[in-house]
Amino acid sequence: MKRHVPNKLLDILENWLCGSHACVKWDNLWSYMFTINFGVRQRSVLSPVLYAIFIDDVCTCSKFYRYSYVIFYDDDILLLAPSVTIGILESLFTSCEVELTYLHMAVNSKKSCCLRVGPHCNKHCKNICTSGGHLIPWVDEMRYLCLFIVQSRAFKCSLDHAKRSFYRAANGIFGRIGTMASEEVILELIKTKCLPILLYGLEVCHLSNSNHWTSQLTGCL
Repeated sequence: MKRHVPNKLLDILENWLCGSHACVKWDNLWSYMFTINFGVRQRSVLSPVLYAIFIDDVCTCSKFYRYSYVIFYDDDILLLAPSVTIGILESLFTSCEVELTYLHMAVNSKKSCCLRVGPHCNKHCKNICTSGGHLIPWVDEMRYLCLFIVQSRAFKCSLDHAKRSFYRAANGIFGRIGTMASEEVILELIKTKCLPILLYGLEVCHLSNSNHWTSQLTGCL
């Protein structure tokens, strides 16, 4: 309604989403039907749009704090603040948590963490506490989506996890068809199945000489 959507369209959306029922299938067995009281339907073209509108107010929490940002990807949230010494990060977190509570959502403290990037990254920081009394730990490395961001004086990502996943996938290909397929087939499989694992998100990472892995891959292949 804040976005001036016509009332008739809102009535259609409400009617479409209110009568949702589901069940669980396990092999050839089906559970009893149960009612879904909230949420959007998976794989629906309209669901991402409705979800984005639903959580949009959480993203606007950053406008009250200068140079702060709230980044959403699905249900993963990333809070960026220019300073932790004057409580901007803690205030931003509290504002987002209040808005999430209003939307009947909550922060999972077991999957949440804090990380500092900048000249004073090694300095001790004040612990941030959720409304439920759970402390969010400060860590040296954190995972956001499939990127591993590390504590450093400048923004830096760790490629160790990507390398291990790449070699694991490549070894799986070699172990199954290494003696039966031609080199062209193996290289094409590695290019299709393995390289995307290694190159995911690489455009945001600054590669230093210590992180240069081209020669290692050339020797391996």
